[in-house]
Amino acid sequence: MRKWLLTLVTVCSLASSTGCLLPMYSADPGRRAQQLIYTSENLRSLLNEWERIWFLDMPSHLTPFSTHGGII
Repeated sequence: MRKWLLTLVTVCSLASSTGCLLPMYSADPGRRAQQLIYTSENLRSLLNEWERIWFLDMPSHLTPFSTHGGII
């Protein structure tokens, strides 16, 4: 009976918490807003970093139509 009670208390405490046992963001609303802004800015710059790594941010020098290249 004690084992079932301990299991029930553990499940209820884990189910009631959001995320991990320790919260990721601060409980202070001003500080939490600042942390959320920093997190969203980091995720927004991830796309720019990905394009820079794969050289997708450079302009293409190819022509939009194919050319023969030889003397006609």
